[in-house]
Amino acid sequence: MLPLQGLKIVELGHYIAAPFCTRLLADLGAEVIKVEPPEGDPFRGWGSKKDGHSVWFSVHGRNKLSVTLDLKSAEGQRRVKALCARADAMVENFRPGYLERIGLGPAVLQAENPRLTIARISGYGQDGPYRDKPAFGAIGEAMGGLRHLTANPGQSEYPPPRCGVSISDDLAGMYAALALVSACWGRDRTPDGKGRILDLDLVSSVFSLMEGMLPEYGLTGAIRQPAGAAIPTAAPTNTYPCADGKWLCVAGNSDLIFRRLMTLIGREELSADPRMATNGGRCEHAAELDAAIAAWTKTLPAREAEALLEQAEVPCSRLYDMADCANDPHFRARGTVLPVQDPLLGEVLHPAPPFRLDGVTPAEMVRWTGRAAGADNDHVFHELLGEAR
Repeated sequence: MLPLQGLKIVELGHYIAAPFCTRLLADLGAEVIKVEPPEGDPFRGWGSKKDGHSVWFSVHGRNKLSVTLDLKSAEGQRRVKALCARADAMVENFRPGYLERIGLGPAVLQAENPRLTIARISGYGQDGPYRDKPAFGAIGEAMGGLRHLTANPGQSEYPPPRCGVSISDDLAGMYAALALVSACWGRDRTPDGKGRILDLDLVSSVFSLMEGMLPEYGLTGAIRQPAGAAIPTAAPTNTYPCADGKWLCVAGNSDLIFRRLMTLIGREELSADPRMATNGGRCEHAAELDAAIAAWTKTLPAREAEALLEQAEVPCSRLYDMADCANDPHFRARGTVLPVQDPLLGEVLHPAPPFRLDGVTPAEMVRWTGRAAGADNDHVFHELLGEAR
């Protein structure tokens, strides 16, 4: 029994943000009906394929029912209204105003079902001067403040890199999932039981991660600058080169751990140095500490250095690539990496849902993989909606 079993959601999403939101909810047991255009979600064309089927979509569409509809057609709109009439919530990530223009705006859908909660995800939000501008995840990173921070100091000739995944879309999807469940919980505890309209955007989702930077700026005018792999407020914490060309992240920033780290690398005099007695002092002399640690890591392969640091109980990790993740014994023991049978692809590895629920294994939460576009048309339209065949 998963906690969201019985919650009914319609997804009018495409690409990443809304589908990521509903994937989380589906992993937790919600019934998610994904409405795709007749040619399928354009995300099916991204990434690698096997026998013509998207490998990425195996995860992107898992635990969801897939139906295909033309939202601009009379039949498509009738069926969307019918789906929303039986649902608790609908999630969409079209540009603001699109659903209203084709006759499927919130007023229309909530007229069919006043209890319907509608989560709307867009680039800049449903109002404001930028509402009509197009946006993808990279724009959320740029405007939300994250891309400014990913630069490497002293390398102004290179553009600050993206983090490597569509973090803006994923964040907006996570926030949408939280807001949707909260709105449904609140709806069921109010006398009128009316659904709410939720407005989430990529820029605000990234901006919400900027820690104390806004109050710092408001009070002092300070603008946090890129710090590379270091943390300006904790030292020594950085990423260091190893003899085999790999990188090792080391976090030795508590007083006790710092002393253990210095003993391991043979620099006890630094742990006894009054300048290094506190974290504040170590931050002032972080470059000296980083040089000492790097001089040690450069003499060892990453795995060997990591093993020695772990024996000394110093927090550390190699920078994992996907092969490291897929084959790590901890990932496998916790079911974080799941071998899953996909009818379209054969055995494929899935990232497990990031939740741990007592009484349910991660494997049990992945009930099925992403289906072919429209695979559930018959079941949804005829069995769930009761249409005549």
